[in-house]
Order: sequence, then structure tokens, then C-alpha cells
Amino acid sequence: MKLNGRRFSNNVEDRRGSSGRTKAIAGFGGIGGLIIAALVVWMSGGNPLSVLNQNSSFATSEEIRSDYKPTAQEEEYANFAKQILAGTEDVWTEEFEKMGLTYRPPKMVLFTGAVQSACGQATSAVGPFYCSGDETLYIDLSFFDQMEKQMGAGGDFAFAYVIAHEVGHHVQHLLGTLSDAHQQMARMSESEANKMSVRTELQADFYAGVWAYHDNQMFGSLEPGDIEEGLNAASKIGDDYLQKQAQGYAVPDSFNHGTSAQRVRWLEKGASTGNIKYGDTFTPSYSNL
Repeated sequence: MKLNGRRFSNNVEDRRGSSGRTKAIAGFGGIGGLIIAALVVWMSGGNPLSVLNQNSSFATSEEIRSDYKPTAQEEEYANFAKQILAGTEDVWTEEFEKMGLTYRPPKMVLFTGAVQSACGQATSAVGPFYCSGDETLYIDLSFFDQMEKQMGAGGDFAFAYVIAHEVGHHVQHLLGTLSDAHQQMARMSESEANKMSVRTELQADFYAGVWAYHDNQMFGSLEPGDIEEGLNAASKIGDDYLQKQAQGYAVPDSFNHGTSAQRVRWLEKGASTGNIKYGDTFTPSYSNL
């Protein structure tokens, strides 16, 4: 991607080097709904409900390690993330104006190891995630290294896709789609709720593609091979691919992010059309997604 001279977002909070320790405060209610809203984690078919505390509120007790020094690579990733977030702000501000709406940009928190969000405590194991409770994206930048070295899904546009996907969930939140989906999921069986989750994730993939289309229109940011990097990443984080890698077989009823083919299809659709109206993943029959 061509990002030279591009601005950096001011909506970034750097908590890298924080201990991430928290202490529980018993007897606080109401957090369950926020945790359901935090289902939108990134990859591995993982469910953040297993790592986000569901029963307590938390008071943050984070300390910055005096010996923490980010590497040059990590600083490069941090600057990259700030530029990509700025690009999503520019694109979605304009897209919302077309709909007669006002875009409210999300915040981004950079962390290492573990972090406290309005949706509970999470570790890096869940991957990047979005919490609608505080309208914030959370990312441990080491995830980019994992994508490249462990999954063969590297490249700057692949990394940008990660951020744009989480911003896609923020777009869903602002449009009311995310809360509607989670309300329906709360009334469904586990297998049906997983299907609703897949629909939600595929739309976020589509929105990531829409961002890429308009970012390129605005700034000429895409270079040859960029879209292919994103599609490769999408193929490597399909539920079927990840489950087969982990256990040798796939369990479709447990899918909650979509197959590799589905994720590639919806990302590509967004990137080729750039039109939000083509991103309805909730109306088609599940077999036609």
C-alpha cells in the first residue's frame, strides 16, 4: 500500500507495556449484554465469551512496565495502524454523509498481552476485537507477526484488512445492525446463533472491502497484489480452514465467522463494488452466502 504522507489518526490510545492486570468488583450487573456485543473477535473461530469475564465488572489496575521498549518493527506497525484507522475515518465519514448520517469514529487501543475493555478483560489470544460498549477496537500488534509467520497471511493490505474488518463492526454498531443481530442471537439455539454470527462477520468483511475501494479512490493507496494479499488472508481465517488445520476436520455447526470461500467472496464483493447497499448478508438463505 502507498501510505507516504498520509495522516495519523488521533483516536488511538497506546497501552503497550501495560501489565493488563485487573481486579474484580463483585455484585455489578449488566455487563452480560456488553459481552454479547463483544462476540465480534477476529479469527480462529474463537469465542471471546471464553476469555471475557461475564460475571463481574472490573476496575482497571494497569501498570506500565519500566523496562518496556517497543521494537522498531512494532513502532512501524503502530504507525501503520494509525494511518489505516485515519483512512477508515475519511472513507466512512463520506459514506455516512451520502446516507444523510453522521459518522462517529471509533477509538483504537494498542496493547500487549492483556487489556481491559468495557466488554471485559481479554488477552491477545482472542486476536483483534471490537467492543461496542466503548466503541473501541483493541489490537495487540504482535498479531501481525502471527499472521505472517504462522499463517502465511502477511502483507500490508492483509494487516489493513484486519483493522478495516473491526471498523466494519463499528459501522454495524452505528447503523444498529450489530445490536439487532446480538438480540436475535440471545434468543436462538447455539447452532442458529453461530449462523447469525457468520452473517455479521461476513458483512464486516464486505465493509472492509468497501473501505479499500474508497480509500483507493481517495488516495490511490492500492498497489498491484494488495487485494490478493487481503483475499489470501481471508482464505486463511475461514472457520473450515482453521478447524481442518487444528483438528483435521471441520464442524460446520460450530462456524461463527464463515468459511474461507465465504470470507473471500464478501471481501472481494465489497472491494469491487464499493457500494454499501450490496452488503446485505442477513436476507439471503444461509446456503447462498
